[in-house]
Amino acid sequence: MDLLRKIENRSSIVGIIGLGYVGLPMIIEFGKAGFVVIGFDLDEKKIKNLNEGKSYIKHIPSKEIMSLKKNRNFKATSDFSLLKGVDCIIICVPTPLTRQMEPDLSYVLKTTETIAKYLRKGKLIVLVSTTYPGTTDEDMRAILEETGMKAGKDFYLAYSPEREDPNNQNFSVRTIPKVVGGYSRNCLRVANALFSAIIEKTIPVSSTKVAETTKLLENIYRAVNIALVNELKILFQRMGIDIWEVIEAAKTKPFGFQAFYPGPGLGGHCIPVDPFYLTWKAREYDFHTKFIELAGEINISMPYYVVEKTIEALNERNKSIKSSKILILGLAYKKDVDDVRESPSLKLIELLKQKGARVDYNDPYISKTHKMRMYDLKMVSVPVTGKALKEYDCVVIATDHSCYDYAFIVNNSRLVVDTRNATNGVRNKSNIVKA
Repeated sequence: MDLLRKIENRSSIVGIIGLGYVGLPMIIEFGKAGFVVIGFDLDEKKIKNLNEGKSYIKHIPSKEIMSLKKNRNFKATSDFSLLKGVDCIIICVPTPLTRQMEPDLSYVLKTTETIAKYLRKGKLIVLVSTTYPGTTDEDMRAILEETGMKAGKDFYLAYSPEREDPNNQNFSVRTIPKVVGGYSRNCLRVANALFSAIIEKTIPVSSTKVAETTKLLENIYRAVNIALVNELKILFQRMGIDIWEVIEAAKTKPFGFQAFYPGPGLGGHCIPVDPFYLTWKAREYDFHTKFIELAGEINISMPYYVVEKTIEALNERNKSIKSSKILILGLAYKKDVDDVRESPSLKLIELLKQKGARVDYNDPYISKTHKMRMYDLKMVSVPVTGKALKEYDCVVIATDHSCYDYAFIVNNSRLVVDTRNATNGVRNKSNIVKA
């Protein structure tokens, strides 16, 4: 196969559509491996930054982008007609939920329609965005085959789920095993060869549907277990038991237990979203995924629980939530990243404002909010100083960034609502409420 030979000798051109938290790290790895890489996106600001050698993601240093530019094997563009000259196309676009909690595949399907315009024989198309089983070999294939070409014969089609964990210091694109499923045996062979060029270990599976479902299982497993500890947190607080101390004790067992931690809600693009892709698809088979949906209900309810705990804590101090001045610490969905996708902090701000509170936020990695699908808060990060903290009726720790001085925050705040157990080591606990 010509494409297989081109992959093996690094002469194939790789196109990556979507230059976010998944696409950008992949571009870097393909560039390091010697491939010519073209990054496609509609965001002209991202394209400008990348072509100037600048990174717009906190944990990806600009020197990585500059290195690609110096080697002259990378460029970013919004000109999708350049797909004509690309041999391997990897799709890394969003797969969000609608307000009705149903899959929104518009980004994937529109991207596939664009690829179809420039499809030529011998190309490889790989979807890595998380989705429900059947998206690749049913929805995408139908669009691509409208060209008259056939998957597995005229072009190669595959699915390989992303397993990106932003700012994880222990694992990277290269070291995280990559599951790969192809529409046919030859599709799998070519796709597996491509990813084997940049990843230490690939896991070939029998079909695209198996690969799609593998990613769903991984994140459903996490969502269900997080829901469990979130529910136990509420129960244990009523019983006067510290859930975090219980977890620390339980995880000393060397087998049969994996630690999951409660929080103010689920964040990131995967865990809050992926389970509902399967629950939606299950309806097609007259199956009701009760367990997954119950976990979803619990996790979705957590911001409401935090707000209620905040109201109770203020009431105990003879203060109403209405007109109270509240500071949210951390806008990112997890510590030490600048990623706000599906962050529970956004919902907390919305709910507190609905209750009449005056809300500010601080996040050292997010200087201001930007317009998102569900939110347009138009807020800027405020400074955290002793004087500023004293002006707030309540400080809610929503994201436990490592750079925060929690003793300083507690000692200068009237009331601290801690959703992450971030203040565990602080001696003065009289003004701390766990939520």
